[in-house]
Amino acid sequence: MNKTQPKFKIGDVVRIKEGITDPDDPHSDWSGWHGRVIDISGLAQNTPVIVIELDSITIRSWSAEYIEQCEEQGLDWSQLYLFPEDVEPAAPRDTPRDVQRVRDELGALHGWAALGEEGKRIQAVLGEAVLEGDWKQMVVWADYLQRHLSFPFEAEVYESQGRGPLRVDDRLLVLAVEDVDDSYGVIMNCRRGREHYHFPLADMKALDRKSPNYQAIDDFGVWFSNR
Repeated sequence: MNKTQPKFKIGDVVRIKEGITDPDDPHSDWSGWHGRVIDISGLAQNTPVIVIELDSITIRSWSAEYIEQCEEQGLDWSQLYLFPEDVEPAAPRDTPRDVQRVRDELGALHGWAALGEEGKRIQAVLGEAVLEGDWKQMVVWADYLQRHLSFPFEAEVYESQGRGPLRVDDRLLVLAVEDVDDSYGVIMNCRRGREHYHFPLADMKALDRKSPNYQAIDDFGVWFSNR
């Protein structure tokens, strides 16, 4: 089919025509989805493709499973690439600011799925706290760890603080969650011999790799490093 110059320009609102489906999954029907043209490419080859940023109402209609599947596959679930003949002009149903707000919200709620099962565990711990900033999430982690870790347990320092007596590979007996800190995260109450210390959980690993503690601490470390 000969693709002619597009009749759309950047900023136009469009609706995907009836019968248009995902080329990789014919069972995924895109009919009726709305969005804004944000780019036009392929003009030099006379095969124009328009890039559509979908509107907030379309995005809101999707299931969490769909968004998380896209995250796992590294796909941008807010944009589509289509030929001009696949869409038709439409009236706006929202504003670009609405789209950005919904993208930010759903990205926060489901973005950890990009890490696979580990990311899904992190999302399950945080719930809607992901919408409330790092401090709230840190407090949620502290509460979760205090309730789910089996104390006491042995851990090993894998990153030292530069100051203080504890060094990489030192072994600690971890007694409880002690505090939450803006810079260092969840702080643990630990003991080495007769000496007591407060040390960041993000800088230690549980010694017993087969224990539930190991996975929970590792998940927290992944969150802390990527938050």
